[in-house]
Amino acid sequence: MMRQFELVERVKSYDPNADEDAINRAYVFAMKMHGSQLRASGDPYFSHPIEVAGILTKYRLDSASIITALLHDTIEDTPATLDDIEKLFGREIGRLVDGVTKLNRIELQSDHAKQAENLRKLVLAMSEDIRVLLVKLADRMHNMRTLHYIKNPDKRRRIAMETMEIYAPLAERIGMQGIKMELEDLAFAELHPDARGSIVARLSFLREQGGDLIGRILDELRSILAEPGIKAVVSGREKTPYSIWQKMQRKNVGFEQLSDIMAFRVAVDNVEDCYRALGVIHSKYPMVPNRFKDYISTPKPNGYRSLHTGVFGPERHRIEVQIRTSEMHEVAELGVAAHWKYKGGGGEGGNMTDGRQYRWLRELLDILEHASNPEEFLEHTKLEMFSDQVFCFTPKGDLISLPRGACPVDFAYAVHSQVGDTCVGAKVNGRIMPLRTQLQNGDQVDIITSKAQTPNPTWERFVVTGKARARIRRFIRTQQRAQYTELGRAILVRSFRQEGYEFTEKALEGVLRIFKAPSAEDLLALVGEGTLTAREVVSTVFPELKAQANRNDNVVALKVRGDKPSTNKKDKAGAVPIKGLIPGMAMHFAGCCHPLPGDRIVGIVSTGKGVTIHTIDCENLEQFAEAPERWLDLAWDEADSAAHVGRIDLVVTNEPGAFGAISTVIAKNMGNITNLKITNRTTDFFEMLIDIEVRDVKHLTNVIAALRATPAINSVDRARN
Repeated sequence: MMRQFELVERVKSYDPNADEDAINRAYVFAMKMHGSQLRASGDPYFSHPIEVAGILTKYRLDSASIITALLHDTIEDTPATLDDIEKLFGREIGRLVDGVTKLNRIELQSDHAKQAENLRKLVLAMSEDIRVLLVKLADRMHNMRTLHYIKNPDKRRRIAMETMEIYAPLAERIGMQGIKMELEDLAFAELHPDARGSIVARLSFLREQGGDLIGRILDELRSILAEPGIKAVVSGREKTPYSIWQKMQRKNVGFEQLSDIMAFRVAVDNVEDCYRALGVIHSKYPMVPNRFKDYISTPKPNGYRSLHTGVFGPERHRIEVQIRTSEMHEVAELGVAAHWKYKGGGGEGGNMTDGRQYRWLRELLDILEHASNPEEFLEHTKLEMFSDQVFCFTPKGDLISLPRGACPVDFAYAVHSQVGDTCVGAKVNGRIMPLRTQLQNGDQVDIITSKAQTPNPTWERFVVTGKARARIRRFIRTQQRAQYTELGRAILVRSFRQEGYEFTEKALEGVLRIFKAPSAEDLLALVGEGTLTAREVVSTVFPELKAQANRNDNVVALKVRGDKPSTNKKDKAGAVPIKGLIPGMAMHFAGCCHPLPGDRIVGIVSTGKGVTIHTIDCENLEQFAEAPERWLDLAWDEADSAAHVGRIDLVVTNEPGAFGAISTVIAKNMGNITNLKITNRTTDFFEMLIDIEVRDVKHLTNVIAALRATPAINSVDRARN
């Protein structure tokens, strides 16, 4: 265990202005508070905060961070209070210790929801002061080093999984590469002990077989760089067992098929020498295709800069070489801590306390704002942190980093949330491309926007960034709520009128408590989404009404576009209009019968899904015959001009040009094929289903009539079920 004077000397070695007195007082205070407490290993508990402080000194952190490390468990595990900390060490230390303490309280919970809440609080805390995260990472690192002392295997596995999924990616995001690699390898040892043991044994065997292979490669690299006069410090190492295993999983290969298990680092004086050294190495050794990456001209989001290349190096060994300046190396090793600026008297440290400067952190905060619950936030955050990067450019040349597999919609949201919300198209390298196109490194992306556009729910199927998905889901939730409310209002208006009453929201206020609804709008939404039926609400509002067992008021007498005008005013008023309801929100068109304007339609209310619209002759309606309370009269919006999908069942002669004739006839009649499926194929005929965008039933009938007049077509009918 590190002694008091040793800790002070470590801090003073890189920060002569460190607050020595405060560090000494924190050391003594924490030792006194923890007293005789023991860890699972049997060591004095106080050894843990000292080790955490020691880890932070390796990253040359300020006095406040070191003191916070010493005190970070005192509020949670000792009689000390936050007031005690603030009185003895000041408000800054109190705020930092409080931030870490809040995280510890949540972390004690093991279920998924609490893990999500843990991450949510961590993001909020580090957005105010990134040092909270640094102390937390050091705390997690020491806990992982002593994880094997915990007897409960489930608890060990949970901690290791949380480390792998949350803390290691966060360490990488702030450039703390050393912490990230150690956390991953320690978690790997717990989660996959057999795999790690096998890789370690294999590495040991290779070391014995190759002798001092790394030393020989180092000597040759130093020699070839010295010839043109490049001053370079060359070092080498084996890759960690986890990074080797990860590559084996990603490439689906065995250990024997991996050849670049060694990495070498070349540190030079300036950027020009980086590229000179790269030229020397490439002129001497063959380059491995697709293994060169220039992070100097396009740095990683965490500020990492370096040249990476793979070559068949000395003795024909495949190796990875990283070339960087000494300053770049410091950033790579220390991450955000390399930018620390010390002030006299141990004041707060420069830009490191301003966590909001980091784009990735701002995006996590944006996800936090738009996620509906902690679990959704955890899902989106993992998407945000767990991906290789691709680098794309705006038309002005600004660099945007995105996860691999990202599309123009992800790019739009990365530029600005408003740009994403109003995105209608994209030019990739000057060409109009579909919004689901996967972007590649170096693509220039120009987003086309429209003020009339809103997020499309279908985007969620192909976006990969957490920010984009969170914004789209929030829009869907907001729209669904509005749609359910509007639909619920229409249903209740009709039900009230059938009973001879005029609907008012005031009438609902008296029954809100019965249905556990906070407001009339919430009650309307419950009716719209099918959680409550109109009959339940009406009979509760008017207890004198006795519901009849078999009512047929809810079943079908519709008024639809194209029908003859009705003279029955009550009948016409009884249908609920679907005007303004967006398909896919509170209303869904059945995929079995594909209803179109002009069809007689009926709605089936499904709990949590709203209304599914069927044609009145759909065979699937039979299964709802015993549940008349779920049936709903519907009427088409007479002003509806949107395209609807109709399906036709077609048999075509197997001859050249037949498919061309089909598409030509449909196009000439202003139809648009959206999907085609061949259901049966024989020597003479093809049977297929074709989905066509049309205006209404009359339009589809015209298309079918034109197809029937085509010689290549044997038969065609509207598909039913």
